[in-house]
Amino acid sequence: MKILRFEDIVSWQKSRYLTREIYMLFRSNRDFGFRDQIQRACVSIMNNIAEGFERKGNKEFKNFLFIAKGSCAEVRSMLYLAFDLNYISQSSLNNELIPMTEEISRLLSGLIKTL
Repeated sequence: MKILRFEDIVSWQKSRYLTREIYMLFRSNRDFGFRDQIQRACVSIMNNIAEGFERKGNKEFKNFLFIAKGSCAEVRSMLYLAFDLNYISQSSLNNELIPMTEEISRLLSGLIKTL
């Protein structure tokens, strides 16, 4: 199946959902540095997928996907910190958020391999 738009890429769709969840989860958080950093890292995942796709070259696309994968790891790392700082519950961390970041990372790895 040929992907014609970045909106059709599953890892982009899932990172969009994760970004929305992160924004909603931390919208009232008064630790502005933390909140801004985790939000920027999340947005970086979806935007790097989109930007890389629009470059129309597999080599450049792969580079952007590696950046997106790194941002995904950053979000996962910050989620552990959010738990340590009591910003989120263990249930949110382990049952929803960490699995989402792991899935996005796996999807990005698979896409990189296919390119």
